[in-house]
Amino acid sequence: MSRIFITDTTLRDGSHTVSHKFNPEDVKKIVSALDAAGIDIIEVGHGDGLTGSSINYGFGDHTDFEIIQAASSIIKNSKLAVLLIPGIGTVEDLKKAKECGITAIRIATHVTEADVSAQHIREAKRMGLFTVGFLMMAHMADVHTLVEEAKKMESYGADVVYCTDSAGAMLPVHVQEKISALVKNLSVPIGHHSHNNLGLAIGNSLAAVEAGATYIDGSLSGLGAGAGNTATDLLVAVFNKMGYEHKADLFKTMDASTNALIPVLEAKGIKTNTNLDTMILGYAGSYSSFLLHARRAAERFGVDIRDILIECGNRKAVGGQEDWIIEIASDLAKLKNN
Repeated sequence: MSRIFITDTTLRDGSHTVSHKFNPEDVKKIVSALDAAGIDIIEVGHGDGLTGSSINYGFGDHTDFEIIQAASSIIKNSKLAVLLIPGIGTVEDLKKAKECGITAIRIATHVTEADVSAQHIREAKRMGLFTVGFLMMAHMADVHTLVEEAKKMESYGADVVYCTDSAGAMLPVHVQEKISALVKNLSVPIGHHSHNNLGLAIGNSLAAVEAGATYIDGSLSGLGAGAGNTATDLLVAVFNKMGYEHKADLFKTMDASTNALIPVLEAKGIKTNTNLDTMILGYAGSYSSFLLHARRAAERFGVDIRDILIECGNRKAVGGQEDWIIEIASDLAKLKNN
């Protein structure tokens, strides 16, 4: 199976959650954490795309260009992207975004309107940008129509074409059918962007990969419009369990949520239900009732609860062996101190 490339859209799709109020310092903090975690592409900007700040879509406190400059000043390894919807963003806006530091662009249209992306995709390629065609509301088109529209974006020069479930309406069987058709009929890589409105974002992302997609979107803690996007932290954990090749670091991705994103949200009065320790239970195959015991042991011995739970899974501990958690935590503390 080919390597999977992860795009994180916390600072673009997730911008809807904060009414487009991420500031440059927020952006620097979150971009730095995502970059350190090995995320391939980091998307920033107004939730409705480049220059989306308006009475129609909601005003941001800062321009997209200020946000791009903040991200560009801190990013080291990841590609820096924005979304552009023709009719909202112009070619002149694209040029200015390039001057501010983007290295990738995602040109988004309704699934039946790929033809309006031609000028923007061609201009982006002329500027040397990594260029993604982004077909939104893909559930509204049949397979034949989706393939024909995707071929247009490919013909304009797109490096990747996305099947985008903007409404979170697709089931895994639909994702598998549409991604398979795109992989079969296009020569460029195929991507998928999920929303969690039916609770299927992770399942649909897996279906996309199994059908041949190699570009998958997520956002930290699933932040995004509607019920949110595929959670990047969960995505990395599941990809690891599936044995997929990618370059994201699980713990660093989790830390990007816990130490970068969540404090930013809480400072804006937004509470999240994120509990990534419970994710590690599933990741490690560790007995669910071990969580409280592991948390106490982690505090007592000054070690990472994630390491405790993973070691419980490695040792195949079961209910009734809670005393083993103390031994594991003690062993980890000794290794840490040595």
